Amino acid sequence: MALPLAAEPAEGALCAEVLVLGAGPAGLAIAAALVEQGVAVALLCPGDPQAAWPNTYGVWGDEVDALGLGHLLEHRWQHTVSYFGPGAADAADSANAPTPHRRDYGLFDKQKLQHHWLEQLRRGGVPWHRGEAVAVEVAQNLEPGRAGGPPGGCSVVTLASGEVLRARLVVDASGHGSALIGRPSDGPVAGQAAYGVVGRFTAPPVEPGQFVLMDFRCDHLPFEQRQQQPTFLYAMDLGDGRHFVEETSLALAPPLSFDTLRQRLQLRLAHRGLAISAVEHEEFCLFPMNLPLPDLQQPLLAFGGAAAMVHPASGYLVGALLRRAPELAQALAGALADPAASPASLAAAGWQALWSQPLRRKHALYQFGLEKLMRFPEQRLRQFFATFFALPNEQWYGFLTNTLSVPELVAAMVRLFLTAPPGVRLGLMNLQGRELALLARLLRP
Repeated sequence: MALPLAAEPAEGALCAEVLVLGAGPAGLAIAAALVEQGVAVALLCPGDPQAAWPNTYGVWGDEVDALGLGHLLEHRWQHTVSYFGPGAADAADSANAPTPHRRDYGLFDKQKLQHHWLEQLRRGGVPWHRGEAVAVEVAQNLEPGRAGGPPGGCSVVTLASGEVLRARLVVDASGHGSALIGRPSDGPVAGQAAYGVVGRFTAPPVEPGQFVLMDFRCDHLPFEQRQQQPTFLYAMDLGDGRHFVEETSLALAPPLSFDTLRQRLQLRLAHRGLAISAVEHEEFCLFPMNLPLPDLQQPLLAFGGAAAMVHPASGYLVGALLRRAPELAQALAGALADPAASPASLAAAGWQALWSQPLRRKHALYQFGLEKLMRFPEQRLRQFFATFFALPNEQWYGFLTNTLSVPELVAAMVRLFLTAPPGVRLGLMNLQGRELALLARLLRP
């Protein structure tokens, strides 16, 4: 059963307690979590919220297991490795020596994940409005007796069509490109770009049953290209002769073009004596890695990419959505229990749950680390990652999933510094550009 398309609300009436903008993973995650808290929710999106999502979403197995959601994975690998090339680690005398990760990695079944959230919305009777928000304003309740006028006022959303919707709180989950969320300008925003192919190949691009998180080997590139922006291969065996391979740039400003990534992927495959024989799906990914935190005083709340929740060091998001949506929904449900709460106070409760001081400190530290990595040349970058994945398993895993406390995160970074090769240590000590300002946010987030 599909979500009901909402009828236009009566003039001045609320369409819901909370109106969520967007129906991608972030929008469905927070809407479903609010429904579980008994909050009346509506969605606003340009198209059908059941429309298929274009991109793939990966996650570490422990993340979904901890939430009891392992059944939402389409694929799961135990044979998980990375390749950092010759000289990247003491034990790696060969360019083909892998670094084992000893943790399961999974790929979501996109349809199952989407239906998991949609089913919660259906049970909650959540309607959706078709349209695009172009403005959100706060209206005071000047007529307390008027139908739909909460004592604390409401947020008024104007659509491109001219239609107006009202809710006690609006949550923007429409993605990092939202023009509605205010945020400071922090200089160039770096994007992670990737071009990938799901299909069949003339020979297997990875070992049977293998998942490759990062293959930084660059022996397929001409010498001059090795001195340019590094890229790595993200690849997996999907079974039945199918594979997914994706050439990825960690983060650059401006980002690498899809044409460059496609060419590098073709060179990588050709160097190994194989080619693509059948394409089932092409994937084009581009998203910001170091988006500044939003203005936490604004009365419009955000979630997902719009709230800068993409992990600045790893690019992961969906695991954080699953883990953090219930926390945010609980905080909002508590604030909504006060009928006199204004949109600004409701948003403030949400921002505090979403970006507490410890989380702001970690975000600054992650952004500092990313700024460093974007300056590292190819060899130093390979050495850095080889050192990083030689950390104790819980440390590198907690770093990538953003589950370490601030003291634990600092301890992991100190250990990495002490065990890194001299060149990496020198690169970490040499402060350039906005790195000092990012470090200062660790102390005063």
